[in-house]
Amino acid sequence: MAVRFVVFASGNGSNFEALAKATQNGDLDAHCVGLIVDRMDAYAIKRAHHLNIPVCLYLKDWYMNKEAMESSMLKQIQAWDAEWIVCAGYMRIIGKTILDAFENRIVNIHPSLLPKYRGKDALGQALQAKDKILGITVHFVDDGLDTGKIIDQVSFEIADNEPRIEIEEKLHHLEHAFYPKVLKQLWEVKP
Repeated sequence: MAVRFVVFASGNGSNFEALAKATQNGDLDAHCVGLIVDRMDAYAIKRAHHLNIPVCLYLKDWYMNKEAMESSMLKQIQAWDAEWIVCAGYMRIIGKTILDAFENRIVNIHPSLLPKYRGKDALGQALQAKDKILGITVHFVDDGLDTGKIIDQVSFEIADNEPRIEIEEKLHHLEHAFYPKVLKQLWEVKP
């Protein structure tokens, strides 16, 4: 039976779209039941509409506190009957309300070889450090900033003076193939 998952995103949504398409073309035996975004200008919203996937917007200013916002989010996730939460460019730390309800069932993709370069602009951090081997990590989400147990990683090498835009293109291309593959392995039913 296909795993039901919801995606959390904050921006462009290219990883969200790659996951949704992987489910639609049969590469990933799962069903994306919805998208949760925290920014009104997130391009992921347009991608979801194009893919006929329901979207819910949650802005922190609409709520008294983080717990109230996450309680509302949790009700929607449960209404969609999601079994997993898949973060794809979600730029908020998930709090106790959702972590407790989905313990060991929240995953994230991060554009570095964790534990190196946690948080925002991991690519910028790696380039600033003049790293030549970059990578991607898929990990479980805990209450820290990119500190959850690592599920899998993949690395790639960059050339001296390679333009950042080309590195970003490589990174995104790799993410779009790697994330569905890792989720498939994670969700596969073992005989």
